[in-house]
Amino acid sequence: MIRSLFTGVTGLKQFQTKMDVLSNNISNVNTTAFKRGRVMFQDLFSETLRHG
Repeated sequence: MIRSLFTGVTGLKQFQTKMDVLSNNISNVNTTAFKRGRVMFQDLFSETLRHG
C-alpha cells in the first residue's frame, strides 16, 4: 500500500514540475532574451531519486 501511495505522490510531483515550467514559459514569452525551459525525463528521475 505504501508503494502505491509513493508512486501516486511521485506522479503528482512530476506533473507539478511540468506545470511550473509551462507556466513560467507562458508568463515570460514576451521578455527580452527569454529562453524557454524544458523538463526532461532525466531531471524528473534524478529528482525522484534525490527525494526518495
